[in-house]
Amino acid sequence: MPDVLVLVDHDGERVHKSTYELLAAARRLGEPIAVVVGTPGTSARLRDSLALHGATVVHAAESTEAGEFLGSPAVDALQLAVRAVSPTAVLVSATTDGKEVAGRLAARLDTALLTDVVDLDSSGTVTQIVFGGAYTVRSEATHGVPVIALRPGSFEPEHHPVGAVQHELALPPVDPTASARVTARRAALAGDRPPLTEASVVVSGGRGVAGADGFKVVEELADALGGAVGASRAAVDAGYYPHQYQVGQTGKSVSPQLYIALGISGAIQHLAGMQTSKTIVAVNKDPEAPIFGVADYGVVGDLFSVAPQLTREVSARRGPA
Repeated sequence: MPDVLVLVDHDGERVHKSTYELLAAARRLGEPIAVVVGTPGTSARLRDSLALHGATVVHAAESTEAGEFLGSPAVDALQLAVRAVSPTAVLVSATTDGKEVAGRLAARLDTALLTDVVDLDSSGTVTQIVFGGAYTVRSEATHGVPVIALRPGSFEPEHHPVGAVQHELALPPVDPTASARVTARRAALAGDRPPLTEASVVVSGGRGVAGADGFKVVEELADALGGAVGASRAAVDAGYYPHQYQVGQTGKSVSPQLYIALGISGAIQHLAGMQTSKTIVAVNKDPEAPIFGVADYGVVGDLFSVAPQLTREVSARRGPA
């Protein structure tokens, strides 16, 4: 069975859900091999979780510099791993950082790059969202080892327990003149909500929320459903909500089980980041809003009336926390 490399997204202590999705996707193509880039000891902390989800081998690419630079250590590690195992494909998450790594790796290897992938089959043919969400296409690589960036939420994580063997990859020193150095880190103020790209439920607000204070109804519904909060570009540009929660072509791409759009008209820029959600519910006063064209369920009405009613009903059915 051919090997498939998977770049592990993690915070040093915990594997991100998107990596488990990559491991599930990798098994369609062959044998998943995880590549962990981090400071010394990171792979040992993550190995059991990766093995539980099907990683038969864990390549540990560790150095004290790994956390000091953006992108370069991961690109170096994947390049070394490709040379070591000659995989049939390399999978990464289609996050902002993941897309950068994928592009740089494909350029180094002079190989095919497939981004914004939402499905793939055993032959290596993928389904992509292209041109800002305007089209869905099926593609396949024509040369080299394809580097495939999968949208978080496109696959379901699967338990597939195996015994994982750890191999060491010796990272080369990073050239500081050709790399971006991390000078400081600050934790995002997300509270107890799940990360936006990992949440199974996302409730987003748009211009119709009418202000920062209006996002309280969005947050209350998200909390009742145990989900994450998102925002449209219009809401972010207006200063209603922080940029890190923007969903769309210039923000984050999400594919949750349930996406609720409150006061979002449905500009193509926003649809590009959420239209692959499994179930879409839209609430908007304008019956002609484009969001209703992709919604599975639509409510024409005032979000400040509809959302609180939905929050109360969800809370009543779930009972006391």
